[in-house]
Amino acid sequence: MVWAKGQSGNASGKPVGAKNKATRMVQTIMERGAKEITEAVVDLAKGGDLSAAKIVIDRLLPPAKERPIFLTLPDTSTAAGIAEAQQAILQAVAAGDLLPGEAATMAGIVEARRRAVETQEFEARISALEEKK
Repeated sequence: MVWAKGQSGNASGKPVGAKNKATRMVQTIMERGAKEITEAVVDLAKGGDLSAAKIVIDRLLPPAKERPIFLTLPDTSTAAGIAEAQQAILQAVAAGDLLPGEAATMAGIVEARRRAVETQEFEARISALEEKK
C-alpha cells in the first residue's frame, strides 16, 4: 500500500520500549553468556588486568553524580558582591571544599547573576537618559 505524502502508516508510532530485531538478538546472546562473561572479567581483574578492573569498578561504583554544595556566598546584587562570591568559590577550591567541576558550575551561576545585574543597571541607565530628554 502506498501512503500519501505526510501520512504515516503507523499514526500511533513505535510502542514505548519496543526494540528492533538486532537489539533483541544481541540481548539474547549477552543474557545466555552473562554469568560466564562476568566471571571471566572478574577473574581477569583479579589477575591484574587494569581494563577488566575498570569495568568491574565502573559497574560496582558508578561515576559520582552531582552532590549538594553548602557554600555561603555574599549578596550578589552588586558588582562588588559578585566579585566576592567568585573569590569565595576560588577559596573553596583552594581549601579542597569544592571540586574544580563544582566550582565551574558555581562560577557559571554567579556569572549568570552578574549578567542579570548588569542588564538591570543598563536598563536603569537607559531609563534615566530617556527621562532627561
